[in-house]
Amino acid sequence: MTKTKQILIINIIVSLALGFTGGFLFKDFGSGNSVAAIKQLINLDNGKPEDVDFSLFWKVYNDLGAKYVDKGKVDPQKILYGAINGLVNSVGDPYTVFFEPVTSKKFQEEISGSFGGVGIEIGKRNNILTVIAPLKDTPAFKAGIKAGDKILKIDAKPTANLTIEEAVNLIRGKRGTKVVLTIQNSATKDIELIRDAIKIPTIDWELIDSPPAGGGKKIAYMQIYSFNQTVDSEFKKASEEILKSNADRLIIDLRNNPGGLLDSAINLAGWFLDKNQIVVSEVFRDGTRNEFRSDGDALLKKYPTVILMNGGSASASEILAGALHDNRGIKIIGEKSFGKGSVQELEKYTDGSSLKVTIAKWLTPAGISISDKGIEADVEIKFKEEDLKEEGKIEIGTPGKDPQLDKAIEIVR
Repeated sequence: MTKTKQILIINIIVSLALGFTGGFLFKDFGSGNSVAAIKQLINLDNGKPEDVDFSLFWKVYNDLGAKYVDKGKVDPQKILYGAINGLVNSVGDPYTVFFEPVTSKKFQEEISGSFGGVGIEIGKRNNILTVIAPLKDTPAFKAGIKAGDKILKIDAKPTANLTIEEAVNLIRGKRGTKVVLTIQNSATKDIELIRDAIKIPTIDWELIDSPPAGGGKKIAYMQIYSFNQTVDSEFKKASEEILKSNADRLIIDLRNNPGGLLDSAINLAGWFLDKNQIVVSEVFRDGTRNEFRSDGDALLKKYPTVILMNGGSASASEILAGALHDNRGIKIIGEKSFGKGSVQELEKYTDGSSLKVTIAKWLTPAGISISDKGIEADVEIKFKEEDLKEEGKIEIGTPGKDPQLDKAIEIVR
């Protein structure tokens, strides 16, 4: 895959369905290899693999049609899609999914649009539906939902057997309507949320004073909330302001950043790395590898820098952190990242269905598979459960009330 191909980062944000995990390549097959919409099964041998005996499949199909008591419920089209779903699910990858025509149409509309939701990104961890990150100032964020929370039910419907896309469809909806999530962390409780139009924030930055032991020097503290279409321009603006300020060190906060555009992660890395350094590699099933390299002016390289991450840091944020850590030894403070780094390709078929299939994994410059291992923190700082329960005790981004940020300040000074 090259940069000349269309790459869309798939971060399944419940409110926006802004994609998920990796890049997306769109292919549209007009005829030949796709399965046509049918009422009687045809093309029985089309594309049949030589080393697999499908005789059992066809025997079960024929016996079901001939013997099932309620004849009207034996629909060849449903059987076909059900069989395909079983085939796709057999690989055990939550990001490899078959979409029936109606779902496929919705999915393709969603990745390019926005709609009402609650403002969380979700994924699968140990096959359990899990919050990757709440988005700042959204209904979910204000309700106290946190990265790592398990979603056991959506409006009383168990999530155990739902795909990520099915869960997304249940959670999002018309602005002003409510949805009840059954959340499990230290306890299990129902949280009622009112859906809203979600605007994804991108970047905030401010100057904070280093403690007296640090000589009173200024630290530029930059929070990057997502890698969306505006992050490049907003990061450029913030960086130019920092360069003109009296800051002499830098903290990059990627906590609860669910990721986004691959190209943006590469572009931002260019502000810190010399030209032609590896930012991330894509490795395909046959072992071939594409390397994406930095191509910036490294204007921020002069600042001593640390990075903040947690379990809500995923995808493009993991790519940026891994690139700076592996190339420059920049320390990562906080917690291990989510581990969400793979590339999906969307195959579209003539009946309107489609297949989203994982075709590659992302590796950091040191060869660490992001999706398999995540990014480990060099200095692990976890919030205490009792502090999280006490209202006002923890305020993310506020020195003195954010132990992870306090540790980052201590180290960077």
